[in-house]
Amino acid sequence: MADTLRRLTHTSSFTVLQDKLESWHRDYHVFSCDQNLDRCCELIELTARIQGQLFAILNRAAAEGGHYAGADTLKTRLLPWLGNCFSVWRPSVTDDSDLQLLQDSAEKDRKIRELSFSHESDMQNMEARLSSTRLQLESVTAELMDAQKELDDTKSKSTTTLLATEDEILQLKADLRCANEQVEIYRRKLEALGDYERQIQLLKDEVSYLNSEKAMLQERLVRSRSPSPLPRLSRSSSPLRSESPTRAQLTNSSRHARLVSRFGDLYAVERLEAQSLLRRYIPDLEMVQRIIFIAAMESFQRAKLAYRQFKLRVRKTLSASHFGPESLEDAAVDYIVRNLDLYDVQSSVNDVINAMNVNRLISYPPDVDFSLISPLIRETCRVAFAMQTLDPPLDLAFASDGELYNDTKYRRSFDSEFTAPLVGYHVWPALVEGNTVVVKGEAVTRRAAPWSRSRSRSASPVRSRSLSPSRSLRFNSKRSLSPDRLTASHL
Repeated sequence: MADTLRRLTHTSSFTVLQDKLESWHRDYHVFSCDQNLDRCCELIELTARIQGQLFAILNRAAAEGGHYAGADTLKTRLLPWLGNCFSVWRPSVTDDSDLQLLQDSAEKDRKIRELSFSHESDMQNMEARLSSTRLQLESVTAELMDAQKELDDTKSKSTTTLLATEDEILQLKADLRCANEQVEIYRRKLEALGDYERQIQLLKDEVSYLNSEKAMLQERLVRSRSPSPLPRLSRSSSPLRSESPTRAQLTNSSRHARLVSRFGDLYAVERLEAQSLLRRYIPDLEMVQRIIFIAAMESFQRAKLAYRQFKLRVRKTLSASHFGPESLEDAAVDYIVRNLDLYDVQSSVNDVINAMNVNRLISYPPDVDFSLISPLIRETCRVAFAMQTLDPPLDLAFASDGELYNDTKYRRSFDSEFTAPLVGYHVWPALVEGNTVVVKGEAVTRRAAPWSRSRSRSASPVRSRSLSPSRSLRFNSKRSLSPDRLTASHL
């Protein structure tokens, strides 16, 4: 009996019964009639199982007590309870009331039939209303389809009108573009006038430099012919110069190798960075490469001019106090090598940008400023300025569009026509030492490359020589000089 009572305690049957009652109470109005009856039958079954277990416990408890133990309890509690339970379910009608019950049942059946008939009539009315509503819905749908067709026709007409308006807008934009191009042409002409003035000023500076150089050479010639002891001292010091070279002469080979390597870095690093930066604003790769090439050529040209002017100032400064064993030329170069940081590179960068702004070979959007590639221009000017201190100096090879391709000076780019004999345009200039190519440049070859009428090392001197034929003859005569003669007085 104890085991049965323990199992009944552990199963928590009354707790489960209470939970089910509470759940049924919460969902009573949600469940249907069948679901409520199922839930009630489930609870009755659970109660019957619990009562069965309790009766089993009652039987064993009574058996454990013997024949007479517990008899009073059964008599006073169990039997009266069972009698009351059965008396509750005893029918409350007698045989005399059967006729009344039959009449009540007939009346209920009649009411049920009336309710069923009214329900069927209501259902028929609802179906009639539903069919009429469907007909109305179909008519509204047809009207909606007609309205949609009218809307589509209106849209097509509006689209035709819009296309005509867009054509007019495109025509107006084309006219505006033509007007802007004309304004740009006039603006470039005005800038060209300013460039011509700058070129004239540069020519005047070069003429003054050449005149001062001529005066210095005449003064040296007079000193060499005079019987003063100073020329004898300079002539006797010539063997000493060979025995005691200057710092510039001692470091010439190392500086040569370093500058050549730096020129290769300009091509491999700074050039690609400038190219990727310009491609954000200029989609044409050819125009971007032309801009970078002209920037390199202009940078060398401006750096060479700045070197000549700087060297002239150094020579004027040292001429009053120079009595060393080396020549004044060597002393000036040695001073420049030791003080390369005194070079005003920003002035050269500004000159390069101004020259590129008026270059006729470059077309670019009006919102593009060449100061975007000022890092490339600045480093190229520094390298070009330092290359002028070498003996012999390094320079860029002559280049012109439409020239015959030279395999010793250039290598073809990946998008070239490899069987074409003419150079369409240049990507990077070649570095030369006299007539010897030190570093190859890069060019794009085309079969139908246009012959260029310009013959220059950069874009800016093209315009200057086209304005001044004497400048062209003088520059070409300079190019015909040997590298040894260029090192001294023709820089």
